[in-house]
Amino acid sequence: MNTLAGKHLVLGLSGGIACYKAAELCRALVKTGATVQVVMTDAAEHFMTAVTMQALSGRVVFTSQWDSREGNNMAHINLSREADAIVVAPASADFMAKLLHGRADELLSLLCLARPRDQVPLIVAPAMNREMWSNPATQRNVAQLKADGIHVLDVGQGEQACGETGDGRMLEAEEILEDLQAFFTPQILLGKAVLVTAGPTYEAIDPVRGITNLSSGKMGFAIARAARQAGADVTLIAGPVSLPTPRGVKRLDVRSARDMHAQVHSQVGQADVFISTAAVADWRPDTQAEQKIKKDGSGKTPKLGFFENPDILASVAQSDRALQGALFCVGFAAESHDLLLHATAKRIRKQVPLLVGNIGPSTFGQDDNALLLVDANGARELPFASKQDLAHDLIADIARRL
Repeated sequence: MNTLAGKHLVLGLSGGIACYKAAELCRALVKTGATVQVVMTDAAEHFMTAVTMQALSGRVVFTSQWDSREGNNMAHINLSREADAIVVAPASADFMAKLLHGRADELLSLLCLARPRDQVPLIVAPAMNREMWSNPATQRNVAQLKADGIHVLDVGQGEQACGETGDGRMLEAEEILEDLQAFFTPQILLGKAVLVTAGPTYEAIDPVRGITNLSSGKMGFAIARAARQAGADVTLIAGPVSLPTPRGVKRLDVRSARDMHAQVHSQVGQADVFISTAAVADWRPDTQAEQKIKKDGSGKTPKLGFFENPDILASVAQSDRALQGALFCVGFAAESHDLLLHATAKRIRKQVPLLVGNIGPSTFGQDDNALLLVDANGARELPFASKQDLAHDLIADIARRL
């Protein structure tokens, strides 16, 4: 679900070295299908040229309140009335102070002041030195801007252009894009806590070998991202995968099925929804060698026995909170054949209200999937699409059930 497609955004640049990130952001927004109208302050033009922003946005850049290209010479009115939102990135300390006091001595601050507040949200991405950010005056300004209904994004932490390290960096373009996607996503899970498991587990045989599966974790990570964008407080328990943590999601890394079982039960007491996406190993070796098992040339193979791993989904689904209806449980089934038959049987066996099935070998590691939603009333297919789109569809379905 691309919530930015078709949106018209005013992208404002105030003065700061982070203007180079605004160029990346502009390009990313255009790629989502949004139209971008860039407005730059005089200070911003010391860091980025209007020519660059025009090339990236495909639209003439506005820099002056006296721009005569507007027939009525009222760019501050026309630009704000056309927008679905105004995004100021970077927003310097000085520019945020101007917003706070209603100053309007150049085009960008003027159109922010003149925007219809009930129709055109204002979103600012602060960018400044760590001392400027932590200064009590700045923090008071940020608090008041939020109280005034302006959406102030977080700041990043790390090395700054001045050579110092700390809070105050503007978020990266992809992080701002993620926040904007979430801003325009219906908040159907606002106030809900969602716990998601994702990826495979790894069951060690010796220090260098183990048993695992081909799950990439992409579906679970997409679900965590979609739930967060829908307003939920999301905790993601991830097996051994190499995926970036979705923005705004709390991540807990685990390795084995027993590790995941322990983490799930330590977190699920605070959850309203549990989505068990992980491909958890059913068995583990009955012993784990302390040293690498070596072959000796005799042709003999080591004898491995197995123990059954704890059933995470079933144990949660049979907890008091789940049985009392305070916790909604969703299971996943990765099958190789007869999907409807096996998914239906698994839903009944696990005693969950919703079981999501897919053909594992055709989707592991891929960016696309097709899902089968099985409940007590039958089955419904979510046809082949990107895992992120399917995740949004699944979250919408869960929200309706809640």
